[in-house]
Amino acid sequence: MRIFLTGPSCVGKTTIGKKVGELLELSFFDLDFEIENFFGTSIERLQNQFLTIQLFRAEAAKALEHLLNRPESRNSVIALSPAGLLGGYWRIIKRVCGITVVLTDTPENLLKKIRFYDIDTQPIEVELTDEDKRYYLREIKLDNTYFKTSYKRANLQVDISGLDPDQAARKVIEVVEEYILEKGSDPLSKSPMYPQ
Repeated sequence: MRIFLTGPSCVGKTTIGKKVGELLELSFFDLDFEIENFFGTSIERLQNQFLTIQLFRAEAAKALEHLLNRPESRNSVIALSPAGLLGGYWRIIKRVCGITVVLTDTPENLLKKIRFYDIDTQPIEVELTDEDKRYYLREIKLDNTYFKTSYKRANLQVDISGLDPDQAARKVIEVVEEYILEKGSDPLSKSPMYPQ
């Protein structure tokens, strides 16, 4: 079984995805890490090589395809980028078996979790002023609007507002299990719909 997690930046896809993987005894992969490993450079440096974000996504999708062809990804949780259901990523995901889950949270909660990285994906400390906070809150809302249509492609949307990572992971599992049972199979079965 594969579970693809997407959602806005800072929603907790990696943290929650790891916990979902642990609880279900599935491998966990972070697509950003896989892209950087596949191309041997940071996401930002790779993006800078392309004129448009669409061209970058088409190239970066090669790392997703490579990951999905690896046997260890057949039973896994994969954290996608916020754009995980767009462009080249979506063309690949819709061809494979799996469940796509969008994690949602309020813009205010996302702002509290915002993290900053340098060009080489190293974390950096940034102290936000009130003006910065207003700016990033607007940006978060704009991103939510931008990705809203693509998130409708997902099988499931899970609101994790107010939940800690453990609670959020358990909620994701509960919603995924309900979805699979509605489709007529055991959540961890080797059914054709969710190949092992």
